[in-house]
Amino acid sequence: MVNANLSALLASGSGQPEWLTTLQNLIGPTVACLVAFLVVFWLSTVIWTFRDIRARTQDFLLQIISTVAVAIFPIAGVFVYMILRPRQTLAEIYERQLEEESLLAEMTERQTCSNCHARIESDFQACPSCGQKLKRSCPKCERLLELRWTFCPYCATNLAGGPMPSMPGIPNMAGAPNSNIPMGGPVPGNRY
Repeated sequence: MVNANLSALLASGSGQPEWLTTLQNLIGPTVACLVAFLVVFWLSTVIWTFRDIRARTQDFLLQIISTVAVAIFPIAGVFVYMILRPRQTLAEIYERQLEEESLLAEMTERQTCSNCHARIESDFQACPSCGQKLKRSCPKCERLLELRWTFCPYCATNLAGGPMPSMPGIPNMAGAPNSNIPMGGPVPGNRY
């Protein structure tokens, strides 16, 4: 009986049980699949790192160093890269800069009271919050003027009350004799 089993094992060819042969036949393809998976995973981490670092910085040296570190140290390199990589992508930085510029432009457009910093409109004469005088109206044309202006730019009224300065090319008639005579000559019925 032992001889019969022994002869059956020798007849099967290898002298190993059938389950062991099946296991050996499965180990080869399983190891090959595992190695293929690890190679694909390694390549994908290298490619992902390269794409990610290119989206986060324009520094070519940093891009190369990060990619090579992940290629040489597959798992540890990815973890170190994740810790040390820049927090924001270039697109996020650009978007944040646009938001800041937009807010700055909005703030410069928006006028505020110099006293209480309340929001005011361009046609306010006084601040509605604190009563600070913001503008004055021209006594002649009644348009709103800045407080620091000495002449109305709309009707050329002298707001300071002093003599008007001479304009280039036009003589100043303020000190001339008979300055009350119109430029066209004497007024009829007047002796001067």
